[in-house]
Amino acid sequence: MADAVLALRFDAPMQSWGVRSRFTHRDTAQEPTKSGVVGLLGAAAGVERTDRERLVDLASLRMAVRVDREGIVERDYQVTTDVPTTRGTGHRNVVSHRYYLADALFLVLLQGELGFLERLAAAVRRPHWPLFFGRRAHVPASPLIIAEERGFGTGIRPEGTLEEALREHPWQEEDRELRGGAETDPLLRAVVEVPAEHTDAEARYDVPVTFESGNREFRQRYVRVCHVPIPGSREGGAA
Repeated sequence: MADAVLALRFDAPMQSWGVRSRFTHRDTAQEPTKSGVVGLLGAAAGVERTDRERLVDLASLRMAVRVDREGIVERDYQVTTDVPTTRGTGHRNVVSHRYYLADALFLVLLQGELGFLERLAAAVRRPHWPLFFGRRAHVPASPLIIAEERGFGTGIRPEGTLEEALREHPWQEEDRELRGGAETDPLLRAVVEVPAEHTDAEARYDVPVTFESGNREFRQRYVRVCHVPIPGSREGGAA
């Protein structure tokens, strides 16, 4: 069966896409990571953390992210009191720094076999487990798949490539004031998976092999960062 593209809307007051998070320092990327998207799809489809075969199927989808509204990086400063010391001789306070994106809006595109994407779309509409954007408290502000009647609907695109979807899929921004700024800033940042030999390829170490607690594994992929015109704007160019 021919390839298709699944378009998903990632919209929330807070999102966090950790890359090098360790212990008391939890960072965030500026856009959804491959591991974060695979984890979300796995939750929708009921894939266990240790199910390597099904995780490989999800991770094999080619992915692109269009940043329809850049988020603002914020820091959540937390203090946990009365934490036992490693020697067990007393207690201490632990300070943690947790970063997240505020008010970001993304169009996430996944390219793969049509039947597989249709099953994933059905799972996203009726998820097996709750969906969240990086952390359990960061829940979607709107459905990931929106009906076409809204004017910027998401879901299955049965024809066309990932690059065509980046250029053509309706801009997800709803705010009238921000939409009005398209005349002065008509380009959107995008991150697209490419072969390793691509001229502009950048390595990202965020493809999950397993999410097993205490034994997580990831492998490398390659992306290029580009800019595409806001659909409907007068700016030229291509992904």
